[in-house]
Amino acid sequence: MTGHYGQVAFTESVREHQREAGSLRSYERMTSVPALADEIGPDEAGFIGERDSFYLATVGETGWPYIQHRGGPRGFLKVIDAHTLGFADFRGNRQYISRGNLDHDDRVSLFLMDYAAKARMKIFGRARIVEIADDPTLVAALTVPEYQAKVERAVLIEVEAFDWNCRQHIPELYPRDAVAQALGSLRDRVAELERENAALRLAGRPRPAV
Repeated sequence: MTGHYGQVAFTESVREHQREAGSLRSYERMTSVPALADEIGPDEAGFIGERDSFYLATVGETGWPYIQHRGGPRGFLKVIDAHTLGFADFRGNRQYISRGNLDHDDRVSLFLMDYAAKARMKIFGRARIVEIADDPTLVAALTVPEYQAKVERAVLIEVEAFDWNCRQHIPELYPRDAVAQALGSLRDRVAELERENAALRLAGRPRPAV
């Protein structure tokens, strides 16, 4: 955990529960550094670049949080620099809840999951909408050409802080294509062994009497 993440997340109410649970002292050591925005390093950039989906949380004018799943081809969430992420906003069900919430409050939280590795990365940031008419070059740079989806705009996220969560309670799930590839390899190996076994049985048969 970065110190700044704790400074953003650990409000006084949170700290009170940590105090009751006996975890406050250890977390205080982590959050005692100056409040500087976290930088995305090589490990974070590599993890982000491998994701094909993430969860995006915004806050509406009613005060209710809203969580949306955002999906696309692997790497559609791009690291622009050490403090900035960006992605093309693909057309969905056209409710525009996240889009409207960002007009009210630019704060967002992202959850990036790798279920196979039981890893997750949490990000606090501030989002900014970039319409195509305002910066077509930027939107084009974030577009994934081979992905057949309509891009309505781009979203830039200035990263405030991030944290790598523990592995506890994350289900170990695997993508369908990875499972299909593994099963295909097993089928090929079984077929190869069956052919070898048949050849050995044929070679071991007694020759007919002449």
